[in-house]
Amino acid sequence: MLAYILKRFLLMFPTLLGVLLLTFVVVQFVPGGPVEQYMAEAKAGAAGGGGAEGGGMSYRGAQGVDPKRLEQIKALYGFDKPAHERFFQMLGQFARFDLGRSFFQNKDVWQLVKEKLPVSITLGLWTFFISYLVAVPLGVAKAVRAGSRFDLVTTLLVLVGYAIPGFVLGVALLVVFGGQLQWFPLRGLTSANWAELSPWSKVTDYLWHIALPVTSMVLGSFAVTTMLTKNAFLEEIRKQYVLTARAKGLSDRQVLWKHVFRNALIPIITGFPAAFIGAFFTGSLLIETLYSLDGLGLLSYESVIRRDYPVVLGTLYLFTLIGLVTKLVSDLCYVWVDPRVKFD
Repeated sequence: MLAYILKRFLLMFPTLLGVLLLTFVVVQFVPGGPVEQYMAEAKAGAAGGGGAEGGGMSYRGAQGVDPKRLEQIKALYGFDKPAHERFFQMLGQFARFDLGRSFFQNKDVWQLVKEKLPVSITLGLWTFFISYLVAVPLGVAKAVRAGSRFDLVTTLLVLVGYAIPGFVLGVALLVVFGGQLQWFPLRGLTSANWAELSPWSKVTDYLWHIALPVTSMVLGSFAVTTMLTKNAFLEEIRKQYVLTARAKGLSDRQVLWKHVFRNALIPIITGFPAAFIGAFFTGSLLIETLYSLDGLGLLSYESVIRRDYPVVLGTLYLFTLIGLVTKLVSDLCYVWVDPRVKFD
């Protein structure tokens, strides 16, 4: 087991390096880099039309600009150095967990992540727990009543919910319940006077604000877990040991909860780490934008649009590292849940 864990950790480094290298190379050819944006703002629209060849590289929009001023701006953003030198300098910073400093917000990337993380944690935790609290019992009920009217109706509802994109549902909920009926607020996680409210009023105000965003994210997210739970239970119910247990006189309830339940939950439990972490960092960009929630999804989107490369590469490094570690934890969960699994 220790040899397997060590091998996986060693494989993380080339994977992480490949992701960073590919992204860094792509970044060099994306038009409209930070130098161009700065010069465009400085000229207040006087420099018309030039396209760009990449952050820190020469571009047509620089025509007519004082070369000395241009070199000063490049040095300010670190683009006065060759691309390979900037890449290895970035790797050295990341090795020390120094994610750099934002070009446009004048803050460390770590500080920006800490500021945006509460919003993503809020959406992620509620989405994760509500999804599993609904999906697992529903999947078990569907497996026990497989082929019944209940199974068919719930399957139809689950698949319809899965087919509706979260942002489309979010727009519909926002228009109906936030605009026409005015039952829920249109934006933010709390009201403007939240600090003045009593403790109980703060809780209700918070739940009142997150009701629509969480509903938009949850409705389609538990479809896969529901069907996975159902299929896992059906597979276990049809195995020989279940027939043997019933032949010994055990009731259906005893067979289901003492034997089937433990074995059927193996693929679901092992997916907990990935689902738990993924709920924080995926699928919330459009919801955050729609409901004006300033989280990590919106931060990543704005950083890409503004070509804020330290934020783009820093958050990519952090999320990739978290993803690789989470994948390792998911694999190790198989051994923890099922001792029959060996990595030899």
